Amino acid sequence: MRPDDWHLTEDVDDFLARAGDFLRSRPGPHVMQLTWAERVRKRGADAFGTEAPVFGVLEHGGEVRATFFRLPPRALGLSPLTPEQADSLAAHLAALGHFPTRVSADHGTATAFAEAWQRHTGATPKLHDTQVRLYGLGTLTPPDPHPAGRARVLGEQDLEEAIFWCGEFSRAVGEDVSVNADTWAETRYVDKRYTLWETPDGTPVSIAGMNPLIGGQIQVDVVYTPAHLRGHGYAAAVSAEVSRAALAAGAKDVVLFADMSNPTSNALYQRLGYRPLSNWAAYDFSSAGQ
Repeated sequence: MRPDDWHLTEDVDDFLARAGDFLRSRPGPHVMQLTWAERVRKRGADAFGTEAPVFGVLEHGGEVRATFFRLPPRALGLSPLTPEQADSLAAHLAALGHFPTRVSADHGTATAFAEAWQRHTGATPKLHDTQVRLYGLGTLTPPDPHPAGRARVLGEQDLEEAIFWCGEFSRAVGEDVSVNADTWAETRYVDKRYTLWETPDGTPVSIAGMNPLIGGQIQVDVVYTPAHLRGHGYAAAVSAEVSRAALAAGAKDVVLFADMSNPTSNALYQRLGYRPLSNWAAYDFSSAGQ
């Protein structure tokens, strides 16, 4: 596997023309590739900063074998790679002067790239504290007993409510992003559809969101209940409702990520019918050698 087997482009349409079938053939492991490519395609490259996004395709023997994307200053996102493929990518990026500060992928791929990046650049990798598990929905099993209340899908008239809840979620998970009326259109939250779980008196108590249908797959993303309202089954109810809506929207696959350090959420998703697909990790890089 040679470094020059990698084709790099700033044109998302070129990337999808080359790699779209490959990505859609295994939408679960490629969820981040599909999601971010679609965001760039719809919003335009300028929506993500002054530095152009970069996409990469590994072609060997006339076939696509792997892909990556990078939206500076965000992490380098990788499809599953073998150690040999990770080494060839690290060598190629280093030679071209691309120096990501973080890599995110399934655990084996992220580790292989981090080790290769250290060999080629001298940068020291540090495993990020937060590690997540990717789940795929099998047979949806709604919670029983079901909490009292109902689901309400947020519409355009509910923008302020969506902004509020996503801001609360981003602070709870420690995201380095400001979510308010001025920044909303620039965030990853803007392209989702949100559902609130409300108690019988109309009080909102939990929220879940889902990304658009991409490659036959929908990702459930943003599930949040304020700390003082947890333990009543609200998150299970709203997650089940959004999962049902994803299937009704035509998704063949429904996936989500859960923080591996949170046994409550992992157990909840498994009770709903989600099954582990892979563990994911991120490594931060020092500036040594760059």
